[in-house]
Amino acid sequence: MKLCREVLAPLLRADGGKLYLVAIEANHLSLHLAGRFGGCPGTPLVVKQVIEPAVRALAPTVELKVTSGMRVPEGASLLGADSGP
Repeated sequence: MKLCREVLAPLLRADGGKLYLVAIEANHLSLHLAGRFGGCPGTPLVVKQVIEPAVRALAPTVELKVTSGMRVPEGASLLGADSGP
């Protein structure tokens, strides 16, 4: 998803975070936050105030799942300007 790769990933990376694409299907998007957001108590705020509104603006009916932690789910792809789908 272009939004995740070109907007959200660089924004999170600027604050020391990493954004991973875990799964994307017709009506389901699963993301994982790591790096600085892997154990940060402010991560739920970032999800509610930044990630969810951005995704909802482009795909209001998508089922969004965001996890966080240092352990990245198997098969997840790091998103960023120079990596990932």
